[in-house]
Amino acid sequence: MEAAASLAPTVGVAPACRALGLSRASFYRAEHPPLAPATPSGEGPAPRRVSPRALDSAERQDVLGQLHAPRFADRSPTEVYATLLDEGVYLASERTFYRILAEKGETRERRDQLTHPTYHTPELLAVRPNEVWSWDITRLLGPAKWSYFYLYVILDIFSRYVVGWMVAYREQAALAERLIAETLIKQEIAAGALTIHADRGTSMLSKPVALLLADLGVTKTHSRPYTSNDNPFSEAQFKTLKYRPGFPERFASIEEARSFCHAFFTWYNADHRHAGIGLMPPEAVHYGRASDLHATRADVLHVAYLAHPERFVHGHPVPPSLPTAVWINPPMTTKTEEVSQ
Repeated sequence: MEAAASLAPTVGVAPACRALGLSRASFYRAEHPPLAPATPSGEGPAPRRVSPRALDSAERQDVLGQLHAPRFADRSPTEVYATLLDEGVYLASERTFYRILAEKGETRERRDQLTHPTYHTPELLAVRPNEVWSWDITRLLGPAKWSYFYLYVILDIFSRYVVGWMVAYREQAALAERLIAETLIKQEIAAGALTIHADRGTSMLSKPVALLLADLGVTKTHSRPYTSNDNPFSEAQFKTLKYRPGFPERFASIEEARSFCHAFFTWYNADHRHAGIGLMPPEAVHYGRASDLHATRADVLHVAYLAHPERFVHGHPVPPSLPTAVWINPPMTTKTEEVSQ
């Protein structure tokens, strides 16, 4: 460094540093070392010098007072600064507002934002009929544009049997309450034996329905918001309805809608062979006749096999298995076990 200092007056700082392989920053730092006087205790450098342009403590307190004021409690420093200017008040620059908040550790989100509760995944298991029901409401197009009829359907998830339905002019909690009460009586549900699952529609979350279920000893659960997979059986049943041949684009009257739904649900419960329940009609599973039908199918297949075994290249045929357990959102352990099996 001494050699660079001796050469610099003759050839200049940059050539001298380049010749000796030094950086100019190192040269200037050696020539003019920073001043760092010790603190009175002798430990470390002195505090940073305060700018003569800095706000004094009273002015800083005025800025904080405005930022903490109730009307500004959920507004950004930029908005506070602009609002005060509109009111003819200047306390400090916008950047100083942020700097003062940072020194106090208050530079978090100031706005009062909506927070959502934690919704748990519903995990429901049914091993017999009338253990878990799923219910929902769908709209049927009416005779004129923007006119609708509302179809309420209650479905047993184990048997896929529609235990109750209703077509009404509107979606209303009182109507849902009446349908559920009548269906519980018709199915002779004992207290504590049933869980009813639904999505988060206004009727499903209504207080009258909740009080009715509580009075009757029925457990209720709800889907997570915007998660159609949490109510899959009702969604699938509505799809079957609306893809049924003869389903009209619009219903001319509520009587026509009720007539169509009566015919549809009669077919769906008694004649529809449902893939999810071993190609059985829901009615047979719901009322305990599925085992006899399964045995009959097995006998028919056995006779067919004895007559022409060469036609069954995969061995002795068996009918599809009957349901033993039906889940809405099985736990991860159950899913893993099913895959491993």
